[in-house]
Amino acid sequence: MWIPTDDEIRSLHERAAPTPEAFASVFTHCRIVCRIAEQLLDRLGLDLNRDLVRAGCLLHDIGVYRLYGRDGVLDYPNYIRHGVLGHELLAAEGFPEELCRFCSCHTGVGVTRADVLDQGLPLPPADYVPATGEEELVMYADKFHSKKNPPVFVSAAAYTVSVGRFGPDKAARFTDLVTTYGEPDLASLASEYGHRMM
Repeated sequence: MWIPTDDEIRSLHERAAPTPEAFASVFTHCRIVCRIAEQLLDRLGLDLNRDLVRAGCLLHDIGVYRLYGRDGVLDYPNYIRHGVLGHELLAAEGFPEELCRFCSCHTGVGVTRADVLDQGLPLPPADYVPATGEEELVMYADKFHSKKNPPVFVSAAAYTVSVGRFGPDKAARFTDLVTTYGEPDLASLASEYGHRMM
C-alpha cells in the first residue's frame, strides 16, 4: 500500500486549507497527535505499522478545512462531519481506503450507526469506529489535544468527563483505552508548544 511522505501530506494540507490560520491550527494539531501516538508506540512496543500510524495521525483532521466558511469561521454545529468530509477528500485524491478511514473513524471513541440514528447526527448512518490497531491508536492519541482557541492538551481525566456527556458507555470505552495504552507524557509537549493543560 502506498503511504505518502510527510512532505506530501503537508502539501495536501496547504492546498486544502482555506487560510494560513486554518492550516496552522489543523496541521499543528495533527503533528502533535503524531508525537503522542509515536510516544505510545515507543513506550508500549506495539506491533503496528509505524508509517501507517504516522500518516493516519497527519491526515486524520484534514476534513476540518471543509468546514471553514469564506469568512474564515469554522462551522462548529457541523463539526461532527469533519471525519466523513476528510474521508471524501482523501478518496477524491486517490488515497487508499486504509488511509481514508483514519478520517472517518477517529471521532470521539467511535461513532456507531446507533449513535447516528439515536442522536440525529448529520452523518450517513454507518459505524465510524476503528477496525485496526493503527486506527484505534490514532483515535486515542487524538483525544489528548484540542484545536480550540487557544489550543490545549487534555488529560485523560478531563477527556473522560467530556466524553461522558455522550453516555456512560463512551466514558467506559475511553477508560478501557487508557487501561490498554496508558497516558502519554503531555507536560513536555505542552511546554514545547506553549499550550496549556486541562
